Amino acid sequence: MIRDFKSLIGDLKSVVGEQWIVTEERAVERYLYDETAFGVRPEPVRDVVVVKPGSTEEVSEVLKIANKYKVSVHVRGGGTGLVGGAIPTKPGIVLSLERMDKVTIDVDNMVAEVEAGATLGKLIEEAEKHNLMFPAHPGDEGATVGGLVACNAGGSRAVKTGVVRNYVLGLEIVLPNGDILRLGGKTIKNNMGYNLAHLFIGSEGVLGVITKAYIRLYPKWRYTATIVVPFNSRVDAFRAAKKILFEGLTPLALEYFDRKVIETSANYLGTTWPVKEGEYYLMIILAEALEDVLYVEMEHIDNIVRSEGALEPFVTQRDDEQKSLLKIRSEIFSALKEETFDILDTTVPIGVVDRFIENVIDIEKRYGVWLPVYGHVGDGNVHVHVMKHKGFSKEQLEKIAEDVYDAALLLGGTITGEHGIGYIRRKYVKKVLGDAWIETVKKLKSVLDPNNILNPDKVLPGD
Repeated sequence: MIRDFKSLIGDLKSVVGEQWIVTEERAVERYLYDETAFGVRPEPVRDVVVVKPGSTEEVSEVLKIANKYKVSVHVRGGGTGLVGGAIPTKPGIVLSLERMDKVTIDVDNMVAEVEAGATLGKLIEEAEKHNLMFPAHPGDEGATVGGLVACNAGGSRAVKTGVVRNYVLGLEIVLPNGDILRLGGKTIKNNMGYNLAHLFIGSEGVLGVITKAYIRLYPKWRYTATIVVPFNSRVDAFRAAKKILFEGLTPLALEYFDRKVIETSANYLGTTWPVKEGEYYLMIILAEALEDVLYVEMEHIDNIVRSEGALEPFVTQRDDEQKSLLKIRSEIFSALKEETFDILDTTVPIGVVDRFIENVIDIEKRYGVWLPVYGHVGDGNVHVHVMKHKGFSKEQLEKIAEDVYDAALLLGGTITGEHGIGYIRRKYVKKVLGDAWIETVKKLKSVLDPNNILNPDKVLPGD
């Protein structure tokens, strides 16, 4: 229980106003969960108050109050995370940044000044008004920019555009003690002092609260195409994917999935998968400023995949058809979600993706289960769903996940490429990163957050 609850509420109201404090049980409920799979999702603590600051200065005052009362602060963006990072597990404050959603586009400098509560969708929309774009598209457009930065989000475009870290020019951060730190700005180059901004990108909210980001934008690509390449052999598909990359081509996205997975998604959406041939697929998305370049790339890719045993590629430049194909690919997670125990986020070096998936298939056979596999083959990020199976205990399903993790680690990979550690991956931190990493981060945390108020129970094991 929160001690001096009435006094705490009174102090918070004096900062943000009574209308931006939520204590009613049903209203608080929607702030207690994120998109973490039910099988591994932690049980939230309901002894929390939701606070909605409207400015960086108000965030600063809220954190000062939290230190005064020694209560935890759980930072919340769009609630789209998959590792329990936004779920409050200790009594305290849920700090929702939803009111802080302003997006300002500096067209001349091709920079977006974005408050942390603005959604990815809003950033994309505002940039497009000026014929600009945010090249990275890390998934759910309901995710907030603060969350994307705090988790260093990835996505299918990372093979060409990189992850969110590559676009952050500057940050405004409130440290756990309430101090406001402003780092970087609108310049592309800035070598003044240590690049502390990169300390907070991907820190998952345990070191500071990101309240604003300066995001680098680019002119929109004028010409795009989507190619779905069917294969009857998984080996041929991966060989073709490797050859595309080693020929010096860098698609916007290079995705892999099989027929069962993609048809499950299509059925979920009430549509059909338009490619009738093949059992295994590469989805290749191209984007260029010049149409001639696009056509040359399309022809070159066609020659490559046919030389590696591809069936007839499905090619479209029509915007509606491209969006339809991408929608089916993007909704795989949603289609599988209800029956998913956990979604894994393994990443391996690009040269061994095929070996990793073969190892997953071996695990699948050993346990007699279906492990849907799909992902960003162009950057080695492979998603494996551990599905609920009749008669399987939680311990057995966790053992399957551990076996998949071990398969990735043995190939020089890691257990998360874009989802992060959050709450549910903490128990693997020692195994993957080691004691020295843990002790280093604990020392850093103790300096910045001596009262351990900010996002406790996240990232560090045994917090």
